[in-house]
Amino acid sequence: MNIVMLTNTYLPHVGGVARSVKAFCDEYRKRGHHVLVVAPEFSEKIANEKDVVRIPAIQNFNGSDFSVALPLSGELTERLDFFEPDLVHSHHPFLLGMTALRIARSRELPLIFTHHTLYERYTHYVPADSEALRRFVIELATRYGNLASMVFAPSESVANLLRERGVKSPIQVVPTGVKLEDYQHGNGRVAREQYGIPEKAFVIGHLGRLAEEKNLGFLSEAVLEVMKRNDNIHFLVVGTGPIQDQIRNLFDEHGLGHRLHLTGTLQGQPQSDAYSAMDVFGFASTSETQGMVLTEAMAAGVPVVALDASGCREVVEDRINGRLILQHSTRELIGGLQWVHDLTKAEYQQLCQAARDTAERFSMENCASAALNHYQTLVHQHWPLDDSLYAQWMRLRNMIGAQWEIIEGVTGAASAALDPDHSGKSHLQ
Repeated sequence: MNIVMLTNTYLPHVGGVARSVKAFCDEYRKRGHHVLVVAPEFSEKIANEKDVVRIPAIQNFNGSDFSVALPLSGELTERLDFFEPDLVHSHHPFLLGMTALRIARSRELPLIFTHHTLYERYTHYVPADSEALRRFVIELATRYGNLASMVFAPSESVANLLRERGVKSPIQVVPTGVKLEDYQHGNGRVAREQYGIPEKAFVIGHLGRLAEEKNLGFLSEAVLEVMKRNDNIHFLVVGTGPIQDQIRNLFDEHGLGHRLHLTGTLQGQPQSDAYSAMDVFGFASTSETQGMVLTEAMAAGVPVVALDASGCREVVEDRINGRLILQHSTRELIGGLQWVHDLTKAEYQQLCQAARDTAERFSMENCASAALNHYQTLVHQHWPLDDSLYAQWMRLRNMIGAQWEIIEGVTGAASAALDPDHSGKSHLQ
């Protein structure tokens, strides 16, 4: 099959969606399928990319590490004519997701949409964040799902949520699989030596973007308390993001900065080594559709303590491969982490083996096979344009454009009014 993937985040960005798209593309190509990725440019370039079309984009949108794709040139149309796609797979309902919809409709191809993200949890990256905006993005994603030929949900929790919100298109649960071999040969001793962690320390670990929506303040408070109770505990945090300094300052204020280890972004063997250096993986995010890092940690034989939330409850089995914290309180999370710390060696090894067994169920091979089987059911069908639904979507898209212009005008005026060096300051004097 010839598969076109359109995504607003891709390498070198290291977020969950980018990693998911890359993992599926690699597995599809390994099986002989052809994949063309359409993604925004990032400030950091990747040399000698193959089968990737980069779209000009605004870098570091609103202080984040995301890029926002700008309107397309004719280059993409020429590439698509040459590529002759069998289907279009969109990974977002907006920006390049809109382009994916136009491509699918104009070429009468099936459109698959993976609902990776609970978008209402990310509206703080947009100016004029509000409850109305959160309702708006939910409606946007729901309507987009109903324009797709099929929707992939990364977990059963998300599939149920989409049905409740009114998605009528067929929904299939297709998690992003974990490449087991990438995490089964890490050297934890190397990582501990590199970051100054004692060999016999008990290491609570975390990997991901250090951002507000990941609930890292909540996790950090729990880890701090466990560290105060146990002198042998260290906290290994892999990743970068806007609240990195906030985390560092919190531990410094409590006199425990020397037991906090911030590694920055890691990939490849260094990332695998970091996972292997952990004794337990702590996770407090409630904004995930699928906790990819949870299955990665488990592939490395690391049990997980996580809050009960979408993307977590499908992976973590309480007291089997970790702890699933049903009550979202710091006290309960502290108790879960302490429980793992206090296990006997035999009990802990049993927990680790159960984690490895869980990761096997989420292997990339199994997940890619499921996705390809769903693709195959769609590629030989004819997909005529549904004028009524498409017209509704276009009206919604135009409304988005108008609202965005309003937001730009308001924020621009505010910036001019508040910036003493702005060229328009004379109008305020």
